[in-house]
This record gives sequence, C-alpha cells and structure tokens, in this order.
Amino acid sequence: MQDISYTWQQILEKLELRVSSVSFMLWIKTIKPIEIDDKDNFVIAAPSVSAKNQILRNFIDTIGDCAFEVTGKPLKIVVLDQNEEIEYLKNSKVEEQIVAKKEEKNPFVAKYTFDNFVVGKSNQFVYAAARTVAENPGKRYNPLFIYGGVGLGKTHLLHAIGNYIREYSPELKIQYVPFDKFTSDYISSLSSPSKTQAVMEFRGKYRNLDILMVDDIQLISNKKETQEEFFLTFNDLILSNKQVIICSDRPPREISTLEDRLRSRFASGLIHDIQKPEIETRIAILHKKSQLEKYNVDDEAIEYIAENVDSSVRDLEGKLSEVYFLATLAGKKVATIEDAKEIFENHREEIKNELTPDKIISVVCDYFNISYNDITGKKKNKEVVEPRMLAIYLISEILSIPLVNIGKLFGGRDHTTIMHSRDKITEDLKVNKKTQTLVNELKKMLTSV
Repeated sequence: MQDISYTWQQILEKLELRVSSVSFMLWIKTIKPIEIDDKDNFVIAAPSVSAKNQILRNFIDTIGDCAFEVTGKPLKIVVLDQNEEIEYLKNSKVEEQIVAKKEEKNPFVAKYTFDNFVVGKSNQFVYAAARTVAENPGKRYNPLFIYGGVGLGKTHLLHAIGNYIREYSPELKIQYVPFDKFTSDYISSLSSPSKTQAVMEFRGKYRNLDILMVDDIQLISNKKETQEEFFLTFNDLILSNKQVIICSDRPPREISTLEDRLRSRFASGLIHDIQKPEIETRIAILHKKSQLEKYNVDDEAIEYIAENVDSSVRDLEGKLSEVYFLATLAGKKVATIEDAKEIFENHREEIKNELTPDKIISVVCDYFNISYNDITGKKKNKEVVEPRMLAIYLISEILSIPLVNIGKLFGGRDHTTIMHSRDKITEDLKVNKKTQTLVNELKKMLTSV
C-alpha cells in the first residue's frame, strides 16, 4: 500500500498528456487512489456520483492504459463514488492500515506545524519550499537541502513536514534520522554476527521509504564505507522519485568531510538557508509563542525582548519564558517591560562576572583578525591602534578595572595613555556612527562568549 500514492502520481503524469487540461482538472485530478488489491483491481474514488459517471463514460479506458504502462499489469479499474468509498473502506484492510499508521507513536513534535511557524523575510523561501515538498513529496525540490545556524527553525520545518504528511498522506512511509544515528545503525549492522542479514535489514529500513529526512548532515564521517552507504541510499531513493530532505548547520560546500559526488547530488535539488529573523519577525515569533503557551506578556515587553535578542528563535523564546516566569514568581498577571529589563540586567551581570580582560581582548582580535601580540604590543599602525583603543574602552567600561592595571595588560603602557584611549572612544560614540556600530557588535559578541 505504501506505493499507491507514488504509482498514482506516475499515472497522473501520463493522463495529463492524454486528456484536455479542463477534463484533467475537473475529473482526473479529483480522483483518489485507494488500493491495488491482490486480484489486480485498481480501486479509485471519485468525489461524487456525477464525477464517477463522467469517469466511467469518458476516461476509464485511458486510465487503464496509463495504469498498465506504469505497473506493467492489466489492472481492472474500479471506480467508487463517495458513499461507496466509505463502505469499501469499512470492509477492507485499507482503513485499518491508515488508522494504525495514525495511531503509531508520532516521532515528530506535535507543536511543530506549518501553522505554528512564523514566516518572515528571513525564512519565507525555505518555508514555501518545505510546504511544497510536504504537499507533493518527490515531485519538486528533490533533494531539499536546508541549512542555517542553531535555533533558527530547521528542526521545526522538518517536523512540520513530517506532521503534515502523517495527517494528509498517512499511507506514505517516512523516516526522520539524525545523521549520527544513521551512522551508528550502519556500523551496528556491519558488526552483527549475522552481518549479511543485518546489512540487508539496515538497507530495507532506509531505502524502503517514501520520504527520508536526515538532520545534521555536517556530522558525516570521512570514512569511505559510511559515505558509500549513504550515497547508495540517497541515490536509490532519488532515482525512485522518493523525497529526500537534508538539514545542516552549513551549506554543502563548507562540509569538509563531504565527498564531491554527494555535493554534486545535493546541488541537483534545492539548497537554501534560514537566516536570523529580522525585528518584525522576532516580534511575531514572540506573540505566537505567547499565544501557544498562554503567556500574558504586554507589547512593550515583547518589543524589548525582540530588540535585545537577535541571535536565534530558540534564544528569543527562551528569554520570553524567563520574563514570564519572573513575573509569575512575583504574583503578576501580566509580564511587563520592567520584568524584561530585570531579566536582561541579570543576564548582563552574569556575563560581566564571567568575562575577563583576556576574553575581551581575544574577541576584539577575532573581530579585526589581528593577533593577541599585535594588540598588546608596540605596533602603532591604524589597523592595530583602533582595535587596541576599543579593547581598552570595553575592559574599562565592562569590568571597571583600574587604568594602571589595564596598562599592564597592554605592554606596560602608563595610565594616561590608557585614559586617552578610553576617552577617545567615549567621545567618538557621541558622534561617530562607525564607532557606535563597532562597539555594539563587539558587545553582542561578548554576550555570547
């Protein structure tokens, strides 16, 4: 039964070339495939009695011809109307299989649906591609390769696809697997006492599918056997028009352990990234989270959180939960901007307590791509002087270390030199947008140290 949808899709492709576009949309596209039984009856259902009669009068032979071309069998086409379909399902195993499929433990997180995914400029293209794949697996964007940083929504989209297919195409066989699980399953099959049988079972598990979802492909090993097995699995599914969906924290070209032939295969489909959400999307995400979790948080607090967290959806939602939790601890019915400010102030204090002068200097060095020795040494070229002054300013402002001690960190400079650097940046911040941007970006980097 698992192949009935795929078989029907192949038949539809042939029918679309044999009948007029109007007839195809009105009568053929509305047909629902039920099953091919053990007597070679191809049972299909029309949405009404009149549609059934149209099919029997005008299209039954054409459907039979196309079915024969696809399956290689002279199938008898049995057409049901909507009432006959209900009765047929009651008396067949098809209904039992669909019900059993729906009653299986759902491997996908129930709240991760397309309806709960907030769409914005940063993710609208990937969302549309994921939705298309869920509605027509194996037809477009195959393979679909989604990449992006941690906590931006990749896993949400994978689970949304899975939940959609389980709801609307429960007859399809779908498997979600992190890549390290795929690897461990393969290694276990190789080390089994019954190696040949275990490998065959492994291949049956991953190749006898309609949709394979692989997460964290960046963890792929450079071991030849593992890559070979994944390549063969991937190839087998793609050539059978089965859908493959892959997620990674980086694009294929940046996965150093990935063989060129797999990079090439991935490029044959659609590769797209999820970016960090912009401010409007962050606000919408917080409103959606509040709605789902029944948090009562006022608009000012939501906007404050959105303005202060731009790293990931996960961090954004985490901060919202912290703010609401703080408010409930205080016995408030509504979390306000004061609660949000308190959470962020506490966070800044925690960061401050964890930061050291060395960490601040290292972050500045990474940002400007200069060495630790250069920034603390005697060089006076512009490429080093500006980062040095910024590091001095940040250490002074964040850690409140005496100027004499800061001077010792920078090659024994006297406190007047350190004071000049600190004050120069302080004055620039009042008028220079470039300096404002540099300081803000460096502070954001420091909060993630």
